[in-house]
Amino acid sequence: MADAEDTAIAVLVWLAGEPELMGRFLALTGLEASNLREAAREPGFLAGVLSFLMNHEPTLMDFCAANGTRPEEVSRAFHALGGASET
Repeated sequence: MADAEDTAIAVLVWLAGEPELMGRFLALTGLEASNLREAAREPGFLAGVLSFLMNHEPTLMDFCAANGTRPEEVSRAFHALGGASET
């Protein structure tokens, strides 16, 4: 689980460096930058971060290229954190 959390945190850090994507993430989640830390303590938040990435393949691929991560690693982390099961 720690690896899954590390992956989600890496995504969040990457998003912080991508203002347009971070704005989209905040808009889709209804969060504001001012309450992001508080929201991060909530169960399911990290899975939600990974869900944001998993739901847009170009963004997923951009993250993977920027961080030397395989998409399968992100998918495994998503499922480990309670993300939607594969069908």
